[in-house]
Amino acid sequence: MSGHSRWAQIKHKKAASDAKKGKLFSRLSKMLTIAAKEKGPDPKTNSRLQAAIEEAKKENLPKENIDRAIKRASEKEGLDLKEVVYEAFGPGGSALIITAITDNSNRTTNEIKHILSLSDGKLGVEGSAMWAFDRAGEEYKAKFPQTISPKDQKNFENLLEALSDQDEVENVYSNTEQL
Repeated sequence: MSGHSRWAQIKHKKAASDAKKGKLFSRLSKMLTIAAKEKGPDPKTNSRLQAAIEEAKKENLPKENIDRAIKRASEKEGLDLKEVVYEAFGPGGSALIITAITDNSNRTTNEIKHILSLSDGKLGVEGSAMWAFDRAGEEYKAKFPQTISPKDQKNFENLLEALSDQDEVENVYSNTEQL
């Protein structure tokens, strides 16, 4: 049976799932580092760090990686990371809040602008989309959910997928009701 091995059948699926897991682990590590840098490395006094640790454990991030990410917050290399909040508009006039963790905000801004432009979206200025949201802890909740057309919905879904594939993007909040 030349050319028919079990590995040949599963290697592409494994490569895709490993890449996805790697991106997830990288994002979780950045979240842990930012949370520890912001309010200290003790999860008992830092609720944001505690929540990040719980999410990391839920996603099976190894304990050594969690500890390393928290330790990085007190080292020089961890100080380069910062959280950035972008306000944007997507297809159908939907308002977006995009949070990212990056070591280079200029690069991340340009990447997000490019992703938005591919889906009929644009980056807004500070305050341009924030008015459409209430902040509840670490999350943004839409004040006035809106419905968009089926054509815009498809563009919107493509935009969300592209943003989630971007390494630095942590969360995307929208005022669009999902159909």
